[in-house]
Amino acid sequence: MRVLVIEDERGLAEAIAQGLAEEGFVTDASYDGVDGLWRAVHEPHDAIVLDLMLPGLSGYEVLKRLRAARVWAPVLVLTAKDGEYDEADALDLGADDYLSKPFSYVVLVAHLRALLRRGAPARPAVLAAGDLALDPARRRCHRAGREIALTAREFTLLEFLLRHPDEVVSKTDILDHVWEENFDGDTNVVEVYVGYLRRKIDAPFGRRTIETVRGAGYRLHGTGR
Repeated sequence: MRVLVIEDERGLAEAIAQGLAEEGFVTDASYDGVDGLWRAVHEPHDAIVLDLMLPGLSGYEVLKRLRAARVWAPVLVLTAKDGEYDEADALDLGADDYLSKPFSYVVLVAHLRALLRRGAPARPAVLAAGDLALDPARRRCHRAGREIALTAREFTLLEFLLRHPDEVVSKTDILDHVWEENFDGDTNVVEVYVGYLRRKIDAPFGRRTIETVRGAGYRLHGTGR
């Protein structure tokens, strides 16, 4: 397996590369965001180890541009920044895992092997269905070039539906993923919020993106019809 290490501390980058080589990985190293992005886009790699604080382009920007270029290789963010918001931002932009410095090489290798076992399915940072777009990292929603204001609950519901395009999801599935763990209210609250969404993302545009599947749940059409 070929791994690209993008890390500006040369000593650390070389140590990671050597440690991975001893575990049977083929490794390449890059020491700034610009070169790292170029190599990640133009050279085949099975996984990428990415620092956040890089010269040229930050790791956040590298990650954003990678996913925009439809490069889906698993990305393990490796950084001295260990705040929960830093982790959340990286994951929202398309990272697959997060490891803080200082780290154990045993744990690093275990994380990489886990990522490689999962493969590299498409994980766009911006979710879309036709001309409807939702950006979880920036908490923004657009359709046909117009911004749509959503409440926090509406946003989370739409994100869940967009992550399961063309699938029928039940009210129970939605409650489990969108409402609080111990929610014990009326399941009709799902219908209410689906109605709110339709009035914002469909009705003003003459669309029918969210379909009610009688007796089963709801389906969001991936084409955004």
